Amino acid sequence: MGILVDKGTRLIVQGITGREGSFHTKTMIAYGTQVVAGVVPGKGGQHFEGIPIYDTVAEAKQERKGNTSVIFIPPTLATDAILEAMEARLDLIVCLTEGIPVKDAMMIRAMMEGNRTFLVGPNTPGVITPGEAKVGGVPNSIYRPGRIGVVSRSGTLSYEISNMLSQAGLGQSTCVGIGGDPIPFSSFKDILALFESDPGTDVVVMIGEIGGVGEIAAARFIKEKMSKPVLAIIGGQSAPPGKKMGHAGAIISGRESTAESKIQALESAGVSVVDDPLSLVRSIKKIMNLNPMIG
Repeated sequence: MGILVDKGTRLIVQGITGREGSFHTKTMIAYGTQVVAGVVPGKGGQHFEGIPIYDTVAEAKQERKGNTSVIFIPPTLATDAILEAMEARLDLIVCLTEGIPVKDAMMIRAMMEGNRTFLVGPNTPGVITPGEAKVGGVPNSIYRPGRIGVVSRSGTLSYEISNMLSQAGLGQSTCVGIGGDPIPFSSFKDILALFESDPGTDVVVMIGEIGGVGEIAAARFIKEKMSKPVLAIIGGQSAPPGKKMGHAGAIISGRESTAESKIQALESAGVSVVDDPLSLVRSIKKIMNLNPMIG
């Protein structure tokens, strides 16, 4: 079943004619996602791969019944693109843009309060419900349908783990990249809550890393609200304090942002924290042996 995207997703691609937008639009179509419209101001009336292009998201929603947007727009213009999609009251916005100004991200986060639109990103690889739909730039071939939810800050680490799960016969319900920028629109806690209420998810894999305190908040949520098993990996354990590792979100800036503090908080919440993807696969198989209904 999964969360956020499924066979009913009707996708609008903002920036469909750009280099990234055109490339990933083709891969999303190849995966089976219903890409119903593109939006490029000034190119309304044109087509890309047979997909009609509109000047505004509102037009695309009205004419093509779009309910989801994916944004392939440069950082200088991405904020306006997000606000336009929010004003159109779509169900979901997935923003792949990296480097949106922090003040803009904070403004968008504030505007999300009470807004019906769910945002994922920025700097996310995307969202995929295997066998149903993908929104973003995640690879097409490494996922298989199943009942393990995956939520991650790291795109490449999530690819590696999802691929290993698939090779071990452990399918995924949905895989969500929350994004690596300093101010994420959706947190671990937000996605964990969706997995907790999803009848198609039995086990959740959480892939964290150094920097920020999202994993600490997630640990509190898991302890208080989660009934489903959660397993975790924290990347960047060998990074020195103050060292930028990978992207702007992965900077140790305080005690709670270290790998050690996050591991301690998660383990205190009952999360099984493992050191590597192979150990993760073994741990999930152990859970499945205790409960054959999972998987």
